[in-house]
Amino acid sequence: MQKGMNKVAEEIKEEVKEEKKESKKEAKVKKADKIEKLEKELEEKNNQMLRLAAEYDNFRKRTQREKEAIHGDTKAQLIGELLAVADNFERALANENGSAEDLHKGFEMISKQFDDILAKNSVEKFGEKGEEFDPNIHSGVMHVDDETLGENTIAEVFSKGYRMGDRIIRHAVVKVAN
Repeated sequence: MQKGMNKVAEEIKEEVKEEKKESKKEAKVKKADKIEKLEKELEEKNNQMLRLAAEYDNFRKRTQREKEAIHGDTKAQLIGELLAVADNFERALANENGSAEDLHKGFEMISKQFDDILAKNSVEKFGEKGEEFDPNIHSGVMHVDDETLGENTIAEVFSKGYRMGDRIIRHAVVKVAN
């Protein structure tokens, strides 16, 4: 009976060993499946990141091309408007028989045409005699002692200043009273 029990115990031990081997195999298979699944997810995420990087690069290039096109179009439009002014100057200079009064009137009209183009393009003039001097927008190249004008007042304008919004295109060159 002892031998029979030992034999049964041996059989049970063998079954337990086989079950352990099978559970280890199952665990390895599960682990391998999980690793494979994670590798696939990683590959998908990697591909998403590559596509996103490519989309961003395309967006950046497209935006740069559009920016350059807008700049070129705007420049061409402004030059086209200024050519009309140049044409009027040529006409005025070609008119040799005109009186000084007619020439003066013609140049006034050209000046107005030029001012209209600037206004249409949001460019405004500044720097008038009598304005208060502002070193941020005026360039004081001379000063004069004049009691009829207040301190820091523009006494004379040598060249007007121009700005577009908050951007100063050219500072006004002025003489300032102290």
